[in-house]
Amino acid sequence: MSFLIKLTARSFQRVCNVKLLAAVRLYSTAGQSGVSIQAGPRTALADEALKIRVSGLSPLQEVTVRAVVISDDDSMFDSSAQYRADRQGELDLTREPSLGGAFTGVEAMGLLWSLLPVPMEVPWRRLFKKDVLKGPQFVDLLVHRDLSERGRIPGPVLAKTRVERWFAGQGVTRTQLSEGRVRGSLFLPAGAGPFPGVIDMYGDEGGLTEYRASLLASRGFAALALPYLGREHLPESLSDLDFGYFEQAASFLLHHPKVRSLGLGAVGTGKGAELALAMVTFLPQVVAAVSISGCHANTGGELRYRDRVLPGLSYKASLARMLDSGVLDLSETLADPCDPRHRASLIPIEEAEGHFLFVVGEDDRKWKSEVYAAAAVQKLSEGGRHNYRVLSYPGAGHRIDPPSSPFAQAVLDQTLGVPVMEGGQPSAHAHAQAHAWGQIQEFLHSNLGGSCV
Repeated sequence: MSFLIKLTARSFQRVCNVKLLAAVRLYSTAGQSGVSIQAGPRTALADEALKIRVSGLSPLQEVTVRAVVISDDDSMFDSSAQYRADRQGELDLTREPSLGGAFTGVEAMGLLWSLLPVPMEVPWRRLFKKDVLKGPQFVDLLVHRDLSERGRIPGPVLAKTRVERWFAGQGVTRTQLSEGRVRGSLFLPAGAGPFPGVIDMYGDEGGLTEYRASLLASRGFAALALPYLGREHLPESLSDLDFGYFEQAASFLLHHPKVRSLGLGAVGTGKGAELALAMVTFLPQVVAAVSISGCHANTGGELRYRDRVLPGLSYKASLARMLDSGVLDLSETLADPCDPRHRASLIPIEEAEGHFLFVVGEDDRKWKSEVYAAAAVQKLSEGGRHNYRVLSYPGAGHRIDPPSSPFAQAVLDQTLGVPVMEGGQPSAHAHAQAHAWGQIQEFLHSNLGGSCV
């Protein structure tokens, strides 16, 4: 019976989406003569800037500009902002401030990074591309008459256009791996190579996340999106992780004929960042690590590598707080890695010969990544190491992704079944993503050889 209820609810949601799209098409017939919207480039990589202009409006005319995206699983996301044309009836989103809506002020990419599920969809979800080679992400841009609030029926459509946002550049290939124990997706740029090699990992939510690796490949890296939990032939919990799996992945990538033999980079977010720090510390094949919102200690289960055993820092569920919004705040639940009692859990990064880039949001509410990065830097400095750089962003939250990735202050946790706070302020977080992406590529190229694409 529960299955039927879920099926019926999902089918109803699909019908609603179809009706809404039909309504948009109906509204488009009521356009204002001469109004047009231009967006360029029409076809571009998802990390590229988009310029949006509207022309043919009346002087000082008020309109709402809206973006609509249908995700890989047919869910609808949208965003909108309110604008007033200039005295020539023109509107340039790179110059004109939004008066209200999802954001205010001049935010050229705001319509992309503010995309959220429409009210009829399951809330607290983040939009991302699941199958990066299954065509582009289509973004429909619409200009509606008058000012309208999100969630309400907007005014008639005056103009519309569509752009394509691709997560893999021309010629990028994907190979899905089953090399010994190693799983994941290897993305290679077009050409003979060899290319600098990078291992890319996300958090302990499990599964395979490809979009950062595919974009790195589009920028000249041989990038391995490496899952380590919750996938075929992989552990279901952190307590079952074997660090030998990561060593095998590094060995596979370094010996690939299209990968440079100078050493690898490791990029990670959350638990993935922690693993990146361990890889550059313990594995000579890895010479550069990018830690995005990571911890400098081992968390969860034990980390074993040869004769080294790092106990896992534990979480104390009693310190979790349910906020009035119904969002769970876990920021105080992880045991303090700076407490001398937990010294054995610290990753001995001061022993690493490679280089570190720490990327942190100062409003990270998932855990205290700013504090952890400061402690890691102190540990390196006390060990006589100066092989690090820190990018610390005021107002940014936990998941600092490639540019224009939709911001979500809280995200539904599939295990807990409730939204979990990640923190951040939308505009500040978006600007952090845009800046960090270029810095990450420069760091990797400078330590792995090559030049930025």
